[in-house]
Amino acid sequence: MSDALPEAVMATLDDPFAKLSGPLAGTRKLHFEVAGTRLVTPHMQRVELTAAELADFSYRPGQDVMLLVAADGNKPVRRRYTIRRLDIAGRLLTIDVVLHGAGPGERWVRAARRGDRIEGIGPRGKVSPFPAADWHLFMGDESAMPAILAMTESLPGDSVATLVIEIPEAADEQDFSAPARTRVSFLHRLGRRAGDPAALTAEAADVELPTGRGHAYLLGEARVVLAMREVLSARGIAESQLSPKAYWGLGRANAGHGEPARDT
Repeated sequence: MSDALPEAVMATLDDPFAKLSGPLAGTRKLHFEVAGTRLVTPHMQRVELTAAELADFSYRPGQDVMLLVAADGNKPVRRRYTIRRLDIAGRLLTIDVVLHGAGPGERWVRAARRGDRIEGIGPRGKVSPFPAADWHLFMGDESAMPAILAMTESLPGDSVATLVIEIPEAADEQDFSAPARTRVSFLHRLGRRAGDPAALTAEAADVELPTGRGHAYLLGEARVVLAMREVLSARGIAESQLSPKAYWGLGRANAGHGEPARDT
């Protein structure tokens, strides 16, 4: 059993989130222990976390937890992962993490073993399903798959949802069960570079938009999210019907708080 960060390192951190105030006022500290970890697909690792605080924890589908995965000197390094599911009775929270490189979050995930401890903060995130929408469109890459599937599974049976998810290869497709009426398209990159907007923007231009007032959730790489947003806006989707969220930026490591680094 080991800690993501030793207590001696934790004590020296200059942590802007030591006090949960401002945007974090609705969150709480979670003292996680790894309950299990396994490979779900070739590029997705599932980690199950347990914590006493989960006994009365609540969140909205699509929200995430922020894990303290490393330190850069005396600066904390956190990464945010969508809550794939929560078992209140078992005090078990599941996250699915994309394996794509050698960042600090992935290094922790690859090394994590049952009994390891890590600090979390949650729930975080503003993108959740709009219950009043006549239809739902979810688009993103594999980094968005946990959020897309979690939100889709939360929709009631009379909902209509279209899912378009870009993944590395066919083996990365995932089964899921949702009461809503769903249509799913998996786009296989087959060696193309992640973060190339071509496939998802082409789908955004052609995807069927049912009648009524729907809502589109655009998730993944920052420039791809922007490109999809522009395409759907040109098709007449109002800004109030769009929920864009960048999870990462091509060629840039995320900032220490887990969000994509901003251009300077």
